[in-house]
Amino acid sequence: MRISKELVKGSTAILVLSVISRKPMYGYQIIREIEQLSDSVFHLNEGTLYPILHSLEEENYLDCYWEDSESGRKRKYYSLTEKGRKELAKQQEEWTTFSTAVAKVIQGGAYGSLA
Repeated sequence: MRISKELVKGSTAILVLSVISRKPMYGYQIIREIEQLSDSVFHLNEGTLYPILHSLEEENYLDCYWEDSESGRKRKYYSLTEKGRKELAKQQEEWTTFSTAVAKVIQGGAYGSLA
């Protein structure tokens, strides 16, 4: 099932920060990891990912470095800064509150509670 671009757009930064928080990754690796972990529900293209990475880097949420790949080509790897980890924690908390509230409204109040 494909999710509308509008729903994905507001979630992309937290998805990117989440996968990078586990280990440093390069762009294509981030795309594949998000796709794999979401059972192919989310598929980012490079035109979506790289502006987000650039924005997160400008906010000092990401550090980056270049490394040679096995093929000899250089890859730009991204990792979370301490500020990025704090931002991810904040966004995770917001997402939990938001998704719980949406579920409650959709299900007529029958979904858990907002703690």
